[in-house]
Amino acid sequence: MIGLAQVSKTFTGKRDVVALHPLDLTIPKGEMVAIIGASGSGKSTLLNLIGGLDHPTAGVISVDGRELGSLSDDDLTRVRRDKIGFVFQFFNLLPSLSCLENVSLPLHLRGWPRQKIHDRATDLLRLVGLEKRMDHLPDELSGGERQRVAIARALSVYPPILLADEPTGNLDSAAGAGILTLIKDLHERLGTTVLMVTHDMNVARACERILQLKDGVLLSDARVESPAAS
Repeated sequence: MIGLAQVSKTFTGKRDVVALHPLDLTIPKGEMVAIIGASGSGKSTLLNLIGGLDHPTAGVISVDGRELGSLSDDDLTRVRRDKIGFVFQFFNLLPSLSCLENVSLPLHLRGWPRQKIHDRATDLLRLVGLEKRMDHLPDELSGGERQRVAIARALSVYPPILLADEPTGNLDSAAGAGILTLIKDLHERLGTTVLMVTHDMNVARACERILQLKDGVLLSDARVESPAAS
């Protein structure tokens, strides 16, 4: 599903900063993987490269059999639209739109019929337990509820890959535990490949595999024998 071959990233400026040293990585379809490490270790850089939000300095990234570096801008946009759902720490919801409208937005951009959009967005908000909050604005929701909306939006086209950058990092412990349970449940029910950046080892141990980065180097790649119950 996801493959990296000698992928590296250097940010250039007054001083060159190596954010990611060359690494090889394979993530099979349907796996749930945590990426851990201190601030500045390269976690978000790796996630952004896999998601096609940034380009590697060197190396090859393949997603679902397609090399991202060989794609035109339009084709890369289609891969991100059709194959990858993104969940960010700070939700990135549009404040003037209701929950239903926020979840519907990616489907409008795809030109779906209005009724089909409404039905899909409604189903997704039910799936994340927000059927009674559909008409609420983001400011009328708790942090955990806003993250649930963000997850529903990320899943609007049922993408085979979900990339989550610190999805519990801006939440209290109870809300964070609820979001983790939701992601695990969606992973199991939909068979989604999940890559989740986190600094929380309890979150990481709930995954099937843990990648540890330090100073842009992949220190370890370990399977979790018995994922922790959330």
